[in-house]
Amino acid sequence: MKFAAIADIHGNCPALEAVLADIADLGINDVVNLGDHVSGPLEAARTADLLIARGFPSVQGDQDRILVDLSRVGKSARSDFQQLERRHFDWMESMPPTLVYWEDAFLCHAAPRDDAAFWLDYVAANGSVRASPIDMIEAGAQGIDAKLVLCGHTHIPRVIRLRDGRMIVNPGSVGLPGYDGRTPVPYVVEIGTPHACYAILERARAGWSATLRYVPYDSTAMAELARSRGMPIWASAIATGWVER
Repeated sequence: MKFAAIADIHGNCPALEAVLADIADLGINDVVNLGDHVSGPLEAARTADLLIARGFPSVQGDQDRILVDLSRVGKSARSDFQQLERRHFDWMESMPPTLVYWEDAFLCHAAPRDDAAFWLDYVAANGSVRASPIDMIEAGAQGIDAKLVLCGHTHIPRVIRLRDGRMIVNPGSVGLPGYDGRTPVPYVVEIGTPHACYAILERARAGWSATLRYVPYDSTAMAELARSRGMPIWASAIATGWVER
């Protein structure tokens, strides 16, 4: 049994289209989506329309939740908010925070009990982003019986095997291979390639396996769009995989 996992599209529709084409070329029919679908300065409505049409099993990301909360207020100057219609907000609001798929795969956005947590990675006091210790990862996985756990949020592709045999996979980001953050201290995430990233998960007799795939696409238009909307860090990350300092 085989399926694909996508995450953190952030409104980058050309990257999403490239990933979905790659998935189709591989003959994979089943796809799950780990959230943060449309937030950012890119093509929020176009991306939402494509995802709604495909109807993938999806969980709500922290940025999806924030957009839904803004919709309750009824106004925002954010470019993503301005693009979206009521049906888009309703679609995001309908998503659960976690989901069990195929009875043995647990889906969440960031961590099982926190949609905005760094889990497989953490931000150190000096601002570097490091792989989390196994004890910290296992503590976050307590109470999850599934043999496969999928999470996103950090945009950092990673495959972790826990000491009890469970596998945790972050499929990376479809649409945003770098960004900066401010909490708990200023930090930068840089994947180092502009390729769109996703994961293929396969269950065999011996257990789950994971393959990370990096898909090339023409990122020029999305980088230019981000720059035109005052997001130079997004522009550089989308164009190169590195953050312009």
